[in-house]
Amino acid sequence: MSESEAVVNITVNGQPVEAKPGEWVIAAAERAGVYIPHFCYHPRMESVGMCRMCIVDIDAGRGPALQPSCMVAVSEGMVVDTTSEQTRKAQDGVLEFLLLNHPLDCPVCDKGGECPLQDQTMAYGPGESRFVEEKRHFEKPIPVNDLVYLDRERCILCDRCTRFADDVAGDPLITFQDRGDQTQVNTFPDLPFSSYFSGNTVQICPVGALTAVPYRFKARPWDLTEAESTYPNPMGDRVVVQASRDQVLRYQGVDSDAVNWGWLTDKDRFAFEALASELRLRSPLVRGTPLGRPDPDGSELVETSWHQALDQAADAIRAAVENKGPQSVAVLGGARLTNEDQYAWARLAKGVVGTDNVDAQLDDGLPGGVVLGLPRATINRACTPGGTVILMAPDPKEEQGTLYLRLRHAVVNDGVQLIELTPRATGLSHLAAHRLHHRPGEVAAVAAALVGGDIDAGPVGEAGGVSAEFLGAAAAALADRTDRPITVILGRTSLAEAAGPTVEAAAEFMRLAKLLAAGSRPGIAFLPALHRGNVLGALDMGLAPGLLPGRVALGDGGTALAETWGSVPASSGADARGILRAAADGSIDVLILLGADPLGDFPDRKAAESALDSVGTVIASDLFLHPSAARADIVFPSAGFGERRGTHTNMEGRITRERQVVTSPGTARADWAIASELARRLGADFGFAGPEDVWDEIIRLAPSHQDLSLEAIDHETDGVVVGGTSIVYSPPEAVVPVPNVDSYSLRLVSSRRMYDRGTLVQHSPSLSGLAPDAVLGLNPSDFQRAGVDPGAEVQVISHVGEMSVPVVADPGVPRGTAAFGFNHPDLDVRDLIDPDAVVTDLRIQTG
Repeated sequence: MSESEAVVNITVNGQPVEAKPGEWVIAAAERAGVYIPHFCYHPRMESVGMCRMCIVDIDAGRGPALQPSCMVAVSEGMVVDTTSEQTRKAQDGVLEFLLLNHPLDCPVCDKGGECPLQDQTMAYGPGESRFVEEKRHFEKPIPVNDLVYLDRERCILCDRCTRFADDVAGDPLITFQDRGDQTQVNTFPDLPFSSYFSGNTVQICPVGALTAVPYRFKARPWDLTEAESTYPNPMGDRVVVQASRDQVLRYQGVDSDAVNWGWLTDKDRFAFEALASELRLRSPLVRGTPLGRPDPDGSELVETSWHQALDQAADAIRAAVENKGPQSVAVLGGARLTNEDQYAWARLAKGVVGTDNVDAQLDDGLPGGVVLGLPRATINRACTPGGTVILMAPDPKEEQGTLYLRLRHAVVNDGVQLIELTPRATGLSHLAAHRLHHRPGEVAAVAAALVGGDIDAGPVGEAGGVSAEFLGAAAAALADRTDRPITVILGRTSLAEAAGPTVEAAAEFMRLAKLLAAGSRPGIAFLPALHRGNVLGALDMGLAPGLLPGRVALGDGGTALAETWGSVPASSGADARGILRAAADGSIDVLILLGADPLGDFPDRKAAESALDSVGTVIASDLFLHPSAARADIVFPSAGFGERRGTHTNMEGRITRERQVVTSPGTARADWAIASELARRLGADFGFAGPEDVWDEIIRLAPSHQDLSLEAIDHETDGVVVGGTSIVYSPPEAVVPVPNVDSYSLRLVSSRRMYDRGTLVQHSPSLSGLAPDAVLGLNPSDFQRAGVDPGAEVQVISHVGEMSVPVVADPGVPRGTAAFGFNHPDLDVRDLIDPDAVVTDLRIQTG
C-alpha cells in the first residue's frame, strides 16, 4: 500500500497489518495472508454475520472479545487474534451446531472434495458429534428451476443464495421460509427461481445444498483438469474451464475486479453442453455423391479429407479472382473467433485474395469506423461512484448479463446516475434516475434535446415522443454531474430500425464531449455494447470493411502490413448487407461464412436466402451444420471455446487469454490453421506454426497492439486494455429522415432475449427449452385503440409481410410502440421487418 493512501494500522496474530479505512477485519486479515474460516461472508455481497464461523478475538481498546470479523470494521490500533483458545472453542461449537442436522452424505454429494464445510470441519471442528437424535428430513432434491436442484437437508442457512438473488441479481425469488429447526431456503409456490443468474448460487453455495443439473454426478474435483480462460462473450468474462476425460464439464466464474466479479449468466455457464453435442462437425464436408448410395445430382454434403476440402476451396477462390476479380470473394462472420483466428482470416481475405468485402457483424451492430473512433470507456469507469451512465443500447440484462450486474451494483450501491435512452423499458428501468423511452428511430432527436446547445442549459420542447418535462429534468441532472465521468453505453436498441439514428445520437454526445473537454471536465467516453462474442477483436483485427489490423483505416496506413502481406485492398468493400445483396445480384462468386448463419440471424432473411441461392460457392467454417452451413458447398469443422488457444478482446478493449483444455472432436482445426492452409494453396505462406506465432505478427504490425507480448498480458491479473487508435471520428454527413407516425400504426421494436434459437443455446440440452415463444407486447393503453384484448391472437401487418401472433400487455412498452423479440424459436419477426426503411410500422387486424 502506497504512502499516499490512507491506512489503518492493526495487529493480526502479532503481526502489523496496514488495512483500508472501513475494511472488514476478515478482508484485512485475508489480504495479509491470514485466513479466517467463514461460510456466509462473500467479498462481493453485503455482510450479514449469519454463520458466526468467523468469530475471532478482537480488541478495539476495551479488551478482547469474541466478535464476527465480517461485521467489524478495522480501527486504529485494533488487535486481532484468530488462534486464541476461546476463538478455537467458539469455532468448534459453531461447527458442531451446523452439523446437527447436516447429512453426512459426502461420498454422494457433488460438493465433496471442494466443500468449505467439509474442509473447515476437518481443520476447526470437534472431530466427532455428540448428537444422537434423528436429523431433520426434507424431500430431496427439489428443482428450484430447470437448471438448479435444492437439497434442503444440506443447507446451513448462510444466506448467500438469497442475498445474491435479491441484492446482486435483483431477482428476489428464493428466500427463507418457516421457523426454528424447520427453517429452509425455498422458492414461492408456482414461482420458480426464474433468474438468468441462478447458476451463481450453485458456485457460491458453501455446501452441496444447491447443485447444477448439468454437472450432477459427473465428476469429482480431483478428476478435473482446469485452466483459467476468457469466455468469448462481449464482456470477456473470466472463467475456469474444467474438464474430465477430455470433455468439458463445468465453467466457474473467476473474480476479475475489472470485468465480471466472478459472476456468469446461466446461458454462458451452461453452454459447455454444446461442445459435447453429437451434432458437432468432426470432419470436412463437400458436395458429392455418398458412397454406396445413388445420388445422380451429387448434391449431398459428404465427408472428405482435409486435403480435398482445402483444395476445392482454394480452387473456387482462385477461379473467382481470375474471372471476376478479388471483390467477387466475400467473408461474413468471425466474431466468435480468437484474435489470432480473426487476424489470419483478415490476412487471407485482404492480403492474399485482395478483397475488402469482409464483415464480422451481420447488420446488427454499428459501423466499425464509428466504434473505433469514439473515445472508449472501461467497465470500471462506467461504474465510477457518483458518475453518470447513459444507456443507449439493448437491455443489458438480456444481452450482456454480467454488465447488467455491474451496472446494477453501481446504481444501487455507488450512487451512479442512470439515464435511459431506449425505445422500451429494460431490466434497469426501475433503477434509472431518468427514463427517456423514445419512439423507435428518434433517439437522435432525444439526444440532441438532452444535450442542448449549452452544457448548462436544458432542452425546451418535446422530442421523439418524450415530454419536455422529462427531458428538462434529465438534462438538468446531466448538467449537474458534468464534473464527474459520463459513460454512454452504445448499441443497437432495436433490429427493426437502421443504425443511422444511433450513429447520429452518438454524434450529439460527441458534441457534448468536446464542450466538456474545453472546460477541463472529465468528459464522455463510450462503451460499445455490440452483439457477438469477440466483435471488438474482429474490428481490431480488420474483419470489417475499410479497416486494417491495429485500428487503422484502409488508405491511412498499412505500409508495414503491405510489406508482410504483399498487398492490401485499394478501396473499401461492402458491409454484410452490401455483401448479401451483391451475392444475390451475382457479383459474389465465393462467400466464406465464419461461424455465421445469415439464414437464421441476418435481419433481412429474404436477402440472405437470395444470396445463398445465387452465389457460386459457399464455404463455411463452423461447429455445427446450422441452416446456412447446410447450404454450403464446403464445410470445415472448427475448434470451439476450450479447444483452442488465443486471445480475446472485450467491449472495453481489454485483451485476455483463451486457453485450451480439451482436444477438438474428430479432425476439427483452429481457424487460424484453416486460413493458413488456404493461403498456402493460394501461393502465400504465412509461416504460422501456432497461435503464438500469429500473435507475434500482430504485435509487430498492428499499431494499437505494438509490443504487447503474451507475457505482458499474463503478468496483469485482469489483462491489458488497448486504448490507442488511428481512426479519427467523424460525425455522419447526412441526417437520416424518420417518417411521421400515423394514428393507425404502431412502430416496431425488436431486440434479443437471453434465450433464443441461437446455435449454442439450441445445442445445449439444459438451455434449449428455455427460449420463450413469441408474443407481441403492447402498452395497456393501446389495446382499446387497436380494438383487441390481451391474450388474443391477432394478425400483424407490415409493408413487407404479415403473421398471426398472440398479443400481451406490457407496461414497459411505450404507447404507440409494439415489441416483438428477435430470433424466437417459433415465429420470425424478420417476416415483418422492412430492411429498406429506417423504422418499421405495423397495423393490427382482428377477426
